[in-house]
Amino acid sequence: MAEARSASTASASFEKVAIEPQQRKRRRLSLRKLASRADYVWRQGNRMALYTVHSEVMRRMNKRLQQDLPQTPAPVPDGPVPSQRRMLADIAALFASDLQAVEAGLYPAPRDGSMSVRELVATSRAFFKDVPEVARRRATGAHQEVFEDTDRFAETLPRYYQQNFHFQSDGWLSEDSARLYDFQVDVLFSGATAAMRRRALVPFAQIVKRKDQRQIAYADLACGTGGLLRPALDAFPRLRGIGVDLSEPYLNVAVERIPTKRASFINAMAEKLPFADNSMDVLSCVFLFHELPPKVRRQVVSEVARVLKPGGSFLFVDSLQTGDVPDYDGLLSLFPQLFHEPYYTSYLKEDLDQMFLNVGMRRSFFAPAFVSRVAAFVK
Repeated sequence: MAEARSASTASASFEKVAIEPQQRKRRRLSLRKLASRADYVWRQGNRMALYTVHSEVMRRMNKRLQQDLPQTPAPVPDGPVPSQRRMLADIAALFASDLQAVEAGLYPAPRDGSMSVRELVATSRAFFKDVPEVARRRATGAHQEVFEDTDRFAETLPRYYQQNFHFQSDGWLSEDSARLYDFQVDVLFSGATAAMRRRALVPFAQIVKRKDQRQIAYADLACGTGGLLRPALDAFPRLRGIGVDLSEPYLNVAVERIPTKRASFINAMAEKLPFADNSMDVLSCVFLFHELPPKVRRQVVSEVARVLKPGGSFLFVDSLQTGDVPDYDGLLSLFPQLFHEPYYTSYLKEDLDQMFLNVGMRRSFFAPAFVSRVAAFVK
């Protein structure tokens, strides 16, 4: 009987010795997870607060400016418009999905909000300096200043490109615009823009699992200042990527923001890509298609199909379309009324799935992400 008790005590002691390190390890992992979650919430919360403050100050500035500007018709939504509570809930859901992807190891914790205090102050000043100019263009319908400034801009640029999109100063054609654009978009979307872009890394991560990163030929079309290219290279440390954009000033800023030899840049049109047939494994684009004329959209899709290898993927992030999230349909109809978005209305009802099917590509992934849609098409 004594021997049995002794054996039982020894067994219990052994189990305790074996279990305690595992419990300590789990506690350490839980603490690390809590710390990383707290850091994520703190960073994204600060971003939302920053851009919400800028949005509110801009709203008040515009209200004062309207007293001295021509009156314009009030925008009329064509469908339901989500409440502020609904939009905040959807932003929270977007951030939750973003954090879930980080914790699943699909990509690292984001570096959003990495501007220095000096950069932030300079960008904030530039933003508020441009507010009266945007208000003036909106009130007078002016959106051709870039095109009319023939001394500054090359005649080789396509006509549709030479506009002040969103009534922004210099359109896509100055470094001042390039340094300000991402900030302006974040003010519009309450700091959620980067998280929307990162949703493209979810299908990208599945592609990378099946292939050697070093062997993937990848290019981001209309890369702008590198809003998707940089997090893609951060997520996949052996990947090389090519940023393609028609704006040399935006590419110059992208070079500054992505200081790695794994990134290269090409000044070219998405509708005339400088790649050989069947040469690329992955292509991507963010917020490109809604700013293209319908004819050019089809040219871009044909080029994507031409340069992708069989089995290659096209990762797509753009605005929601009508019917994607019905509660947002009215809000989407307001965009072209509030901003200079000349091709947006046609985009809202474009049958993208059929457009890609016409060139031999099928949709393999789709997910709404706040006001954007994320999709992947496979050749």
